[in-house]
Amino acid sequence: MLNSVRDGKLPVDEAVKMLRLQAVKEVEDACLDVSRELRKGVPEIIFAEGKSIEELSRISMAFLEEEGRVIITRISEPQVTALGKMLKGKAKITRNMKAGSMVLKTKSKAELLKHGKVAIITAGTADVMVAEEARTVLAEMGCHVLTFYDIGIAGIHRLFPAIKRCLEEDVDCIIVVAGMEGALPSVVSALVSMPVIGVPSSSGYGAGGKGEGALISMLQSCSPGLVVVNIDNGVGAAVAAALISKRVEAKK
Repeated sequence: MLNSVRDGKLPVDEAVKMLRLQAVKEVEDACLDVSRELRKGVPEIIFAEGKSIEELSRISMAFLEEEGRVIITRISEPQVTALGKMLKGKAKITRNMKAGSMVLKTKSKAELLKHGKVAIITAGTADVMVAEEARTVLAEMGCHVLTFYDIGIAGIHRLFPAIKRCLEEDVDCIIVVAGMEGALPSVVSALVSMPVIGVPSSSGYGAGGKGEGALISMLQSCSPGLVVVNIDNGVGAAVAAALISKRVEAKK
């Protein structure tokens, strides 16, 4: 299109119109942003929770046709079964059972070249679902991912080998998922020079047990370099970490 404008074969106003039309695709019940990856470097991520099987199928197929790839998070077993039957032989399906996520790719979609490194640390095994959701997104955004699970402050000696490895590998960013009182991200941030993204998880007892206590604790942290996303928001943490990593790698 740009070559046609340069060569005088396509008027500028017509090119602008074409770009606007290509940025959005409408399917029944949804208006899809099909230029996000080009604009932001972030692949399309569908939040499956609350969508009917029919809605999820239509949206997924539309993105596969346009982009050749789509990530689906918080997907239920009936949705997994329905998509598997519909896409059998049409797309490569990769499922992460721990994360409750799926990645769909057409056969023509090339494998990503990996660049940059991001580490994910969890306080406990109850936080792994959120961490795996983040790992899925990071991998699809082209990052090498290091994982260190169940190393919370209740046994703080477990943390130091992970921190040492992060420093040795020179990771660009660290995601830390923690429930209960949410103290682990503050401790990690105090020990490293790279940005740390805290993810409060909805694990814990009694008051604050749905992640509110961990969220408030992280927001009140006095450890510099710690930023915080919403409760259980592995996707938001992963996208931010990947964008940081891409910028860092681009400057090397």
